[in-house]
Amino acid sequence: KKVGNARLCDFETVHGTIHTPAFMNVATAGAIKGGLSAVDLENIETQVMLCNTYHLHVRPGDDLIHDLGGLHKFTGWSGPILTDSGGFQVFSLAKLRKIKEEGVSFNSHVDGRRIFMGPEESMQIQSHLGSTIAMAFDECVENPAEYSYSKQSCARTVRWLKRCKAEMERLNSLPDTINKTNSYSESIKGALLMICA
Repeated sequence: KKVGNARLCDFETVHGTIHTPAFMNVATAGAIKGGLSAVDLENIETQVMLCNTYHLHVRPGDDLIHDLGGLHKFTGWSGPILTDSGGFQVFSLAKLRKIKEEGVSFNSHVDGRRIFMGPEESMQIQSHLGSTIAMAFDECVENPAEYSYSKQSCARTVRWLKRCKAEMERLNSLPDTINKTNSYSESIKGALLMICA
């Protein structure tokens, strides 16, 4: 039900319903800082946990998390988990990265190894982690930025969103996916197109 410009809704996922607006507890590397456990999060009625794709990919590694049964087993959290795309972290490594249409090459902040991440890789990592909600890979432009570069970046991000959606649909069609990941790139795309206009 919509009433005016209210942002209240029930966002249903395979791991539970999120009543919005909602605060997402940040578990960058799969744990809430300060020693809170999954039981503590349930006790304070946490609705959704936010984990960082880039940090989990670099350390301990999405292969390890997948082998342990996915993010839900790794964290002990049974509710919805949103993974960001890794885009912000990749683009914050300004001196360590190179942007192309295919994606971004950058050096790990942990061990210096060269990593490539594009829309498909971001979706693959998030699916491999077994997140509930996967965010689309985007280019985070530095602020301030030249208008011409911002326009170019926005157009690239829209193209990347289409690739994210196609890759997530492909991944969700595979029989061995740990958890079918909900990709909300279409709604993000709509919002981005309004921003880009």
